Amino acid sequence: MTYTDAVLLPVDMQQAFDASPWPRRWNSAVDRNGQAVLAAWRSQGLPVIHVRHDSVAPGSTLAPGQPGNAFRPGFEPRGGEPVISKGVNAAFIGTDLDLRLRRLGIRTVVVFGISTDMCVSTTIRVGANLGYRMVLVEDACDCFDLPDGTGGIIPARTNHDVHVATLRFEFAEVVKTQGIVESLTAPAAAA
Repeated sequence: MTYTDAVLLPVDMQQAFDASPWPRRWNSAVDRNGQAVLAAWRSQGLPVIHVRHDSVAPGSTLAPGQPGNAFRPGFEPRGGEPVISKGVNAAFIGTDLDLRLRRLGIRTVVVFGISTDMCVSTTIRVGANLGYRMVLVEDACDCFDLPDGTGGIIPARTNHDVHVATLRFEFAEVVKTQGIVESLTAPAAAA
């Protein structure tokens, strides 16, 4: 697969998700995998647009000015990479993301981030509905244990797997970190 018409969209790779009030996450490799994808993408000079959740909810750890609003180490924008500030789940809603992508001639959007079932999934669904070819790097995503509404908990990994299956079925191509890194770096290695 080639990514000449693609943008990388790291979604909500923010520090707040490591502390209360957020429940347990499952993917201890989320940072390592996301950083590998980001490094391989940057090595090819492909465009990156970072998405940051800037909450307006009172007391939110994701509110601008709160330490948790900051990007996770290794996910800070570099060299003029733009940041889309969103206040809802989908990066396309209330932002200029669609306009930016159309101006760049982007047809493919490669997404990873936190959390699979919320902002990642919603961004992918809206992007697909807008006509973009959406690609999910599933092992560079993470999500949380989720209350099931009856006093039980849906484990984070189960929550992740169900959302990945739904996205694969209807909205996105699903890839893993190793595959995307190899597809990006193989031509450079052969040259």
